[in-house]
Amino acid sequence: MPAVNNVLVIGSGLAGTAAAIQLARHGVAVDLVEVKPDIAAIGSGITLQGNALRELRRLGVWDRVSRAGFAYDSLGLRAPDGTLLVEFPDVRSGGPDLPATMGMPRPLLARILLDQAAVAGVKTSFGVTAAGLEQDATGVEVTFTDGSAGRYDLVVGADGIRSATRRMLGITVEPRPVGMGIWRVFGPRPASVTRTDLYYGGPCYLAGYTPTGEDSLYAYVVEDSGDHSGLTPEQRLARVRELASAYHGPWDEIRSALTDPSRVNYTNFETHLLPAPWHRGRVVLIGDAAHSCPPTLAQGGAQALEDAAVLTELLIDAHALNDELWDAFTARRHARAAEVVAASNQIAQWLLDHEQGDVPGLVRRTAALVSHPA
Repeated sequence: MPAVNNVLVIGSGLAGTAAAIQLARHGVAVDLVEVKPDIAAIGSGITLQGNALRELRRLGVWDRVSRAGFAYDSLGLRAPDGTLLVEFPDVRSGGPDLPATMGMPRPLLARILLDQAAVAGVKTSFGVTAAGLEQDATGVEVTFTDGSAGRYDLVVGADGIRSATRRMLGITVEPRPVGMGIWRVFGPRPASVTRTDLYYGGPCYLAGYTPTGEDSLYAYVVEDSGDHSGLTPEQRLARVRELASAYHGPWDEIRSALTDPSRVNYTNFETHLLPAPWHRGRVVLIGDAAHSCPPTLAQGGAQALEDAAVLTELLIDAHALNDELWDAFTARRHARAAEVVAASNQIAQWLLDHEQGDVPGLVRRTAALVSHPA
């Protein structure tokens, strides 16, 4: 019998929805709340490494994901003029029977996971979140922003990098800026784009693209961080096109098709890592609520899914929510997540410093780490 009977999950991103699915499948009553009106309508594309695909298969959604996304097994490096400098195979960190990497539209992945949560019996509420937490030795009393209340054996805070749950617990750690920001744009996929290619040099720290389906991709350029909130959608698109004008090869086709201002977004890179433990009593933080890093290794989604997998495995196999369970969770997640965060930040720092660090070596070491299940 699981260590908990009923659980509240705050946040319906990858970590929260994955945790909700696994718990509900094993007989736990799960309420999932999301402050946004519809999480599946937000975002452009996502890159999923093999260890993320391994967790999606465990969640029972691999068939849908594989049909919806675009799988590939290599990475290309190009000069700004489009010249292909090198192509090398990616590590299949999810195992030999899964692709090394998959790109897909983020809203579609969210919808697939939310559908699976519904099948598992998760009760999901949008436009509402926790407003207050009061816990004792046997449970957590939660008040919600819609005026309702409930009592739970456990609360899982998976509400992202700006986690309100983290602040309600009195944890003062907040993300710090890395110094760079990324423009992402979602558009049609030219036939020439069949994997991720990264461009170094030119006016940006990095430019690249990832196929997300037979007819779609997301492309990105990374520059110094800044406040672009005052730009109109048309100005934001113009900024992306201006930066991308320095890059050629497949970028020429991509750029010419970037015409929809509503499909552009900008995010400043930030990073943080909570010291262990990630729980306070019967409230635990996972995913971006506990750790974040720039997407230089494309491991953010994978680490969120691994958090959920390890937490739910321990909850399902244990008979009580005790120190032994929390110690096991810390032992399996903290050092591994810390190493991924540190590696991602190191690559970002090399880019900022215009230093040619050992990126291939660091990527290989990280891939070897995550190739072993969490």
